[in-house]
Amino acid sequence: MPDRFVRIALGVTLGLLIAFVAQPYILAFLYSADAPRSVTARGDLSAAEKTTVDLFARAAPSVVHVFAQAAAQGRALMEPDDEFGQGEQQQGSGTQTGTGFVWDAAGHVVTNNHVVEAATKGGGSISVRLASGEVVGARVVGTAPSYDLAVLQLGRVAKMPPPLAVGTSADLKVGQSAFAIGNPFGLDHTLTTGVISALQRRLPTQEGRELSGVIQTDAAINPGNSGGPLLDSAGRLIGVNTAIFSPSGASAGIGFAVPVDVVNRVVPDLIKNGRVRNPGIGIIAGQEATAARLGIDGVVVLRVLPGSPAAQAGLRGVDPRSGTIGDVIVGANGHPVHRLSDLTAVVEEAGLDRPVTLLVERDGRVRTVRVNTADVAQTRL
Repeated sequence: MPDRFVRIALGVTLGLLIAFVAQPYILAFLYSADAPRSVTARGDLSAAEKTTVDLFARAAPSVVHVFAQAAAQGRALMEPDDEFGQGEQQQGSGTQTGTGFVWDAAGHVVTNNHVVEAATKGGGSISVRLASGEVVGARVVGTAPSYDLAVLQLGRVAKMPPPLAVGTSADLKVGQSAFAIGNPFGLDHTLTTGVISALQRRLPTQEGRELSGVIQTDAAINPGNSGGPLLDSAGRLIGVNTAIFSPSGASAGIGFAVPVDVVNRVVPDLIKNGRVRNPGIGIIAGQEATAARLGIDGVVVLRVLPGSPAAQAGLRGVDPRSGTIGDVIVGANGHPVHRLSDLTAVVEEAGLDRPVTLLVERDGRVRTVRVNTADVAQTRL
């Protein structure tokens, strides 16, 4: 009896072991999907997904890829393309790449000044690849380094893409959705999404100025996105992507865009005049770091331009012989002025040919000075 029980137990154990070993083979034989599987119906897209899909479909045809060649280099044609990981600057080729978008039916394209700057200064060439794949030549109509904006004019195209709808940056709210379309790392027409993370940021630009009112977003912006549109959920332009904060060079979730209200003011000037009329009072400000080391809270007037509104108002710069400080601007139109960007923001808000009331400190006394703004060329303010 015990021997029989042992034999049965061994038989059962052996059978289970065989079944365990054979299970994968049995399942593969019985259930292998060796023919195309049927498609499972998914139902409708969510309302949010439909909004994003429709937004991209409307806006993407207006977004272009900009290639700015610093100088004619036949050698660049023999170099292999490096679409992935190339950034905005293709090493060795002298080509700066970025994004732009169609501004009007005449074929004007808005992009960042830093995208086309090397080609503009070096006598190079600019070409634009449209969403359709067509590549056309383009020329620079005007640049505004102080706002990192430039306008291009497309050459002859088979079919002009539609201009982007323009919104406003005056009523933006932190937390609302934001959408960026661009060409990061050379990857055409990439859509990234996020929110407006902050407003009223300050961003250093060229010519010693700071751009105020800058939009911060966590929509992924990478090298190659520069000059591309930042859109709201209605597909309207609310900013031009211009910079990222990133220790690694890639997106860290902190991107910056020039607000559309600035763009809408600057671009028409660039189209009409080739340059933007910057409101100013005709001073060159001293270095902020030096002023801080001297314990000065305000904008030191380093030099006053002859014939400028500042000169007419009697402002004084630093005495070049003795080094004696003349005027320090500590307030403007009721706002405190601690640094140059504070004064710049007030002057730009006032606009051209408008009065600005300054609080000026001289020899330990503070006095009020009224000065009219003007289009002051070749000056920091």
